[in-house]
Amino acid sequence: LQFLFSPEINDSEGHPSSSHQTLKGTSKWATSLESLLEDPEGVKRFREFLKKEFSEENVLFWLACEEFKKTQGKKQMQEKAKEIYMTFLSSKASSQVNVEGQSRLSETILDTPHPLMFQKLQDQIFNLMKYDSYSRFLKSDIFLNHKKSEEQEENSPEAQTAAKRASRIYNT
Repeated sequence: LQFLFSPEINDSEGHPSSSHQTLKGTSKWATSLESLLEDPEGVKRFREFLKKEFSEENVLFWLACEEFKKTQGKKQMQEKAKEIYMTFLSSKASSQVNVEGQSRLSETILDTPHPLMFQKLQDQIFNLMKYDSYSRFLKSDIFLNHKKSEEQEENSPEAQTAAKRASRIYNT
């Protein structure tokens, strides 16, 4: 019953996986931008792509905001908020992101930071990435070459052997 064994049924090591196991690699990345951003390798490849498009600051800002939400302590929050503001939002920012409302942001908000203070701006950047760069990323050489190398690994002799071992297990 060889038809039972498509690459989706085996995990990255070629071992049988349960039907509840989540997708990995490019298959997971292609499901949604959220899934892509949950995977460190996906973030790395997406950053590589955005760098070529001269918009890497968008994902860096999004990641910085995610990290900021987890920050404990007022002093640490003030420092991190200032860092985010100076890096991404200030008119003199080295990696300025283009969001509506940033002109109304002033350094005074940095004195009383709270975990969701950048949420509206982060959501704008997320939507910009989701509806603009993410769809181009899925068609890019970076994504397609990574997908091709994954498929070659899945079709390697080692993966085929694992599939045959798995077929013995399932056919007993």
